[in-house]
Amino acid sequence: MSSKRKQSFLGGAAILAAAVAIVKVIGAFYKFPLNNILGGEGKTYFDTAYRIYNFLLTFSTAGLPLAISKLTSQAHAQGRENEKRKIFRVSLVLFLCLGTVGSLFMFFQADGLAGFLENSLAAQPIRALAPAVFCVCLLACMRGYTQGQGNMTPTAVSQVLEALLKLAVGLPLAWYVLHIGLSLDMGAAGAILGVTMGTAVSLLFLTGYLATHRNRAETLDVPSGSGQLIRQILAFGIPITLSNSAMSIINIIDTKIVMGQLQNALLLSEPDAALLNGQYSMAMDMPNMVASFVYPVTMSLIPFAAAALARQDNAGADRIISSAFRIIAILALPAGVGLSALATPIMVLVLPTQREDALAAGPHLQVLGIALIFICLMILTNAILQTYGRERIPIFTVIAGGVVKVVMNYILVGNPDINIHGAPISTLCCYMVIVGLNLYFVWKYSPQKPRYLSLFAKPVAASVLMGIGAWAVYGLSDRLLFGGSDAYLAVAASALLGICAGVAVYGVLVIALRILRAEDVRSIPHGEKLIKLLHLK
Repeated sequence: MSSKRKQSFLGGAAILAAAVAIVKVIGAFYKFPLNNILGGEGKTYFDTAYRIYNFLLTFSTAGLPLAISKLTSQAHAQGRENEKRKIFRVSLVLFLCLGTVGSLFMFFQADGLAGFLENSLAAQPIRALAPAVFCVCLLACMRGYTQGQGNMTPTAVSQVLEALLKLAVGLPLAWYVLHIGLSLDMGAAGAILGVTMGTAVSLLFLTGYLATHRNRAETLDVPSGSGQLIRQILAFGIPITLSNSAMSIINIIDTKIVMGQLQNALLLSEPDAALLNGQYSMAMDMPNMVASFVYPVTMSLIPFAAAALARQDNAGADRIISSAFRIIAILALPAGVGLSALATPIMVLVLPTQREDALAAGPHLQVLGIALIFICLMILTNAILQTYGRERIPIFTVIAGGVVKVVMNYILVGNPDINIHGAPISTLCCYMVIVGLNLYFVWKYSPQKPRYLSLFAKPVAASVLMGIGAWAVYGLSDRLLFGGSDAYLAVAASALLGICAGVAVYGVLVIALRILRAEDVRSIPHGEKLIKLLHLK
């Protein structure tokens, strides 16, 4: 691996983004059919298990792999092979312990965790997902190690393998479990078993990769002590872990409050409350899917921007961060506006066998489409603050947003006139608060102050025009071609026409308004050809 040319920021991001694109396509073939199989109620059991899993996963792996990546990157740049090997060995033991504790806790406390979240039928899905915590902890260690050497390919391949197994095992198993007459919670457990098997296969791949790509070159460097390395990993990783864990904790509390208010304030049964919460979760799947494309940018941002700052190259760091802002704006703004403009048709499109759930989820997605923009900006600005050595700030901004979310959900969901519609509103307000605070602190601590107006003005204008165009084409198609029919094929065809029109309009506007710059694409594969083709400057 040391002989490989170190990938650039945007080159590494492009590899991971390509993997994420493949994973999300596979994920769409998994999640959307799964939603059709499980329906709103079964979806809640599935998501409740994931809330617990995400907390344990985030607590174990959120910041520590970035710390491994940073330390490995520094040792790699200095040619200190013994230091790199020591970092990996120490990290592996640390993650092995974390994974073991997390998996055992999730398995043996499944009933208690499900009861705490006011969703007792989620116990079996929680138990089925427990072994995945162990596998993903070790995966996180290995991915951080390879990424620290500028090699994003093993991470990309392992992510695709994980998604393929999830699809190949989880979806058929969920269908079969329900087909033989078992309950919805068992169907959700079957679907989740595919996730567990996917992480296991991905772990086997990365283990084999590292075993066959060892750098056996002899060097004379004396590695740091194990205690010192652990302290360095924890010092960098714990603030990031706390920041990300704060949102996971808030989401768990939030789920408890939503389910509790639906049952206690509105006097719904647990299955009825699960149905409403599941419809909200179905809408939330769309923003979550798009937001996942932001993580490849942030994973490449930290080591390369940090390296520029270490060289006191403030201008270089500013170029990397400005490019990241532009890329996120170009992706997140049109996606959020588009989801909001065509919310109900999109939900009908992806839920053909759950029409009632789709119609109920549409108004949620209308709000969550706008929330998507702020979710993406939160992920990016958190990474920027971490790059500037301000790891603790995102902890407090996330907590501030989380408190807003919890309080608003308690008030709004408990109101009979608003009920579950309060959940997406509180989600939007939560991320708006976080991003507002983060943007202020990014501006405060940046050596070269970012010009937010110039970064966002054109993408916002282009996205609004795109949303209007998509909505107009959908409406015209629905009326002129299908006579306002509410049949699935009519709605689906009109929605696809609206989406295609929106993509075309936005593509033209990006080029016409020169939103994309040459420096944003130069480092990606075939970037120079793209620059010439689009006449970028």
